[in-house]
Amino acid sequence: MKRSEINQIILLSAEFIASHGFILPPFADWSLEDWSQKGSEVREIVENSLGWDITDFGSGDFKTTGLFLFTLRNGRPDRPQGKPYAEKIMISLLNQVTPMHFHWHKSEDIINRGGGKLAVKLYCATKDENLDLLNEVQVFMDGVFYRLEPGTIVYLNPGESITLRPYLYHSFWAADQPVLLGEVSSVNDDTSDNRFLEPVGRFPDIVEDENPVHLLVGDYARYYQI
Repeated sequence: MKRSEINQIILLSAEFIASHGFILPPFADWSLEDWSQKGSEVREIVENSLGWDITDFGSGDFKTTGLFLFTLRNGRPDRPQGKPYAEKIMISLLNQVTPMHFHWHKSEDIINRGGGKLAVKLYCATKDENLDLLNEVQVFMDGVFYRLEPGTIVYLNPGESITLRPYLYHSFWAADQPVLLGEVSSVNDDTSDNRFLEPVGRFPDIVEDENPVHLLVGDYARYYQI
């Protein structure tokens, strides 16, 4: 992805988030100059990968296969004395697919915070981590238990949520208009806890055609030294 494209996505996403009355934390507004003045006091932001996160999953076509995320809080699996939870705000565009995947360790609630309907397609995983085409999916949505046929697509309206346990394959997209999504989960490690059905790239390769408006979590190693 080009940096100019990423910058534009960030600006449009910030507007969309604000239009739903959701306010990002102060570090969301930090510029490159702001980051240059930071020291060890922001270690948690850097080490726990808090902040802006945009991916096209290696597709080269963000509008078709991609996701915008902002991680508000998180811990680290290797530091059990820290935060055992994580929270993200995300945007799923109309017909923009997040590819089929599950997590080995993370449990999460995906919440429709506003906008249109979110479509979520569900499968259990087999022992060899493929799609289970035979066994039913057992899932909670807003505290209600459901038994679903494999491959069922459920639709979440604003205010509704689904609980995704480890080894539950899921893919999602906005069905009728862009959706603001919340994610509340156990500690999140995007570098090692995503099992995609088809190989994808979690973090984009970036062509630096202009300076970053805001740093992505993947930029911290380059632009900031603790």
